[in-house]
Amino acid sequence: FRIMAGKVKWVTDIEKSVLINNFEKRGWIQVSENEDWNFYWMSVQTIRNVFSVETGYRLSDDQIVNHFPNHYELTRKDLMVKNIKRYRKELEKEGSPLAEKDENGKYVYLDFVPVTFMLPNNLFVEEFRKNPSSTWIMKPCGKAQGKGIFLINKLSQIKKWSRDSKTSSFVSQSSKEAYVISLYINNPLLIGGKKFDLRLYVLVSTYRPLRCYMYKLGFCRFCTVKYTPSTSELDNMFVHLTNVAIQKHGDDYNHIHGGKWTVSNLRLYLESTRGKEVTNKLFDEIHWIIVQSLKAVAPVMNNDKHCFECYGYDIIIDDKLKPWLIEVNASPSLTSSTANDRILKYNLINDTLNIAVPNGEIPDCKWNKSPPKEVLGNYEVLYDEEMAQSDGPDRDLRSRSGQSTGVKGNRARDLGKPVLTTWK
Repeated sequence: FRIMAGKVKWVTDIEKSVLINNFEKRGWIQVSENEDWNFYWMSVQTIRNVFSVETGYRLSDDQIVNHFPNHYELTRKDLMVKNIKRYRKELEKEGSPLAEKDENGKYVYLDFVPVTFMLPNNLFVEEFRKNPSSTWIMKPCGKAQGKGIFLINKLSQIKKWSRDSKTSSFVSQSSKEAYVISLYINNPLLIGGKKFDLRLYVLVSTYRPLRCYMYKLGFCRFCTVKYTPSTSELDNMFVHLTNVAIQKHGDDYNHIHGGKWTVSNLRLYLESTRGKEVTNKLFDEIHWIIVQSLKAVAPVMNNDKHCFECYGYDIIIDDKLKPWLIEVNASPSLTSSTANDRILKYNLINDTLNIAVPNGEIPDCKWNKSPPKEVLGNYEVLYDEEMAQSDGPDRDLRSRSGQSTGVKGNRARDLGKPVLTTWK
């Protein structure tokens, strides 16, 4: 009995083998949600119930969960954009060099999210009329896996959609079915003529102070059909959406590699076609964008000490090698589409647990959430706010010359801008 008493008791409502195998490997004990548990890997629906005012559930110091209570501030498409816009304005008010604008009024450094509007919105109509040949992408705010997404290039298509929509989603901003509309990146970087995006995993152990980790084994997801900006193909989601949930139904889907490349393969490809310096700059930009998005939501995030979160970041690179943040997923898929996928996701969970539950021991929410380097596995510290602050208040500017110690590496000077993150 004493041996069992010292074991972590786990629950999950996501029946995925990559999770369960990791728990069992550690000798942890499975219990039901109604029993005393220490670790609960839960769906976003469950986290809503756990932290809801109605249930008033109190977590004890030996319990941790895999979501922050209001993770949706980052993972709902509309709220992410709203928080990033607010963050830019605050930096502008402070006179921060990060909020610098060019002669056209565009942010020099913080322009990393496509122009986006919540619907309905008259500002969108104005913007559309300024550039009537543009293509826009409509997405439901709270859905994943490419569900409910479509492209438009005429205002009449939106009017028709709002008439046809059976729900009140167009009218109700608070509705789960509220939509955002974003300028479509119609000049994506193509490899083999096909569009792709990056799925990167980022672990946040605490928001205040912000401490986050980048997983080195991300991957690219390719479309199965060659890309064309032709308006006649706007309805062909095999051309435009990289989600595996969509692409796996295509005739050309490859079940062996699943239309995926590792990030290291992408780096090699870009280094050989565009050069090493340009490739390093691109990845520095990507990591910088991720830190800025986390800083944007940190003030509004409920930084509950019982929580950590592993996010799935979706990034698109355009043909000028500019990265764009498309969205952030609260529950990145743990389903394996290939053998390599399964290994990657098993290792991802293993490394996440090693950071979130040190030594596989019963959690203690008072622990210092800064694990030693040797337990990080394939994670690397992306940003450590405490360490960065010890560098002094002018760190963002000094990092131009690669002197900041709050982040990885020393290539910040290559970007010629206030950079917070670099990568080996």
